[in-house]
Amino acid sequence: MVGYARAMTKKINHFSEMTAGDDVRAPYRHYQSWFDGQDVDRLSRKAQEAEVFFRRTGITFNVYGQSDAEERLIPFDLVPRILSGAEWSKLSRGIEQRVRGINAFLHDIYNRQEILRAGIVPVDLVARNDAFLPQMMDFTPPGGVYTHIVGTDIVRTGEDDFYVLEDNARTPSGVSYMLENRETMLQMFPELFSKIKVQRVSDYPKNLRRSLEASAPAGCTGRPCVVVLTPGIHNSAYYEHSFLADQMGVELVEGHDLRVIDGHIAMRTTRGYKVIDVIYRRVDDDFLDPLTFNPTSMLGVPGIMDVYRAGNITITNAPGTGVADDKAIYSYVPEIIEFYTGEKAILKNVQTHRCSEPDTLKYVLDNLSDLVVKEVHGSGGYGMLVGPAASKKELADFADKLRADPANYIAQPTLSLSTVPILTDAGLAPRHVDLRPFALVSPSSIDIVPGGLTRVALTEGSLVVNSSQGGGTKDTWVLES
Repeated sequence: MVGYARAMTKKINHFSEMTAGDDVRAPYRHYQSWFDGQDVDRLSRKAQEAEVFFRRTGITFNVYGQSDAEERLIPFDLVPRILSGAEWSKLSRGIEQRVRGINAFLHDIYNRQEILRAGIVPVDLVARNDAFLPQMMDFTPPGGVYTHIVGTDIVRTGEDDFYVLEDNARTPSGVSYMLENRETMLQMFPELFSKIKVQRVSDYPKNLRRSLEASAPAGCTGRPCVVVLTPGIHNSAYYEHSFLADQMGVELVEGHDLRVIDGHIAMRTTRGYKVIDVIYRRVDDDFLDPLTFNPTSMLGVPGIMDVYRAGNITITNAPGTGVADDKAIYSYVPEIIEFYTGEKAILKNVQTHRCSEPDTLKYVLDNLSDLVVKEVHGSGGYGMLVGPAASKKELADFADKLRADPANYIAQPTLSLSTVPILTDAGLAPRHVDLRPFALVSPSSIDIVPGGLTRVALTEGSLVVNSSQGGGTKDTWVLES
């Protein structure tokens, strides 16, 4: 423990979630007591066992743009990230408020557009957004829900300082790793869970299916038929698609398995075609319906948008929700929340500079070495610049990109992200993390999994936690209150 505390003193202004000076913070005390009695060599062997388990199970991902197209294993660290019940209470209230605000915003921009008329959000930011779909205008999805599954990326900078980095309202991924991380920890260290009361995450698949069924079209009779629509085995998140279908006990289908029959979507079975009610789609908007969007798409279902607008199928998440993923729209979310709920945002945004504004662009260019710059539609850590870690050439090249297309970027200050311990050959060492909790939204409820996916920057000093950029994951514990 002393070695870990000393390692922390070398960091400047980074909040340690495990330690406070030479003391252990309350959420970690029982775990630290257990850890002190462990043999480090045994823990290292357990880490190797976990890697073998993940590889055997097939928990891998592809990195886009890699010429070898090799499947990679996301590194797993077996030291849990631990949050108290009180910390989680604030986070879950803030996430629920944010999800409600985003859903209200999506309904508004595709219908009355009151927030645009009020001048709260600039019209051009929506009208010229590639993710905005005119085909969704004057249409409300079944139950009024647009974002049935939401992943909210959160970082921490202090004891009570949590910030939302971005909202994933299209097709948030990573929940399968959250579930498998917990299952792995339960198998390797069952004694830990008898000593420490940790809230369950294993109910997520059951709750997901229940939430999807509750979002079925009004004309559905009997138990709704739910399927997971995948682009296929070559998609980087295919493991998660098949995992969730299996865990929910529903069919995993591809576009060629579905067709329009008598105004409904039906899937091919050994007994003929069966009408389905809810599609949990993991196919991007542009490939969903070749008759409406990309005519060359082989991944979607011709005519599905007509069935959708007729109210005979629920698509989760709704087409067009990507507007809420936009990082320029993100900068207005506190105002969006207040506009629709009348409440101040519980969770803060990171200060965001919109490079589309000339004065802001000049500021960003003048201070590029101190900022993090992201593409407004970017994800996975691609297309971004971490100024303090960039070379002079990287800064110069990125400055040229900004001047060429300033509206494609936003910039944010480099936050002093919190650290949590990981297991190294020398014992525990601090690394930076973020958190992606998952919210399930149905017409009658919002269910938030107690925990989520913690992503960790395994390289010392790095702030980039994305698996595609060398990050790993760890189990997230929320303690019973």
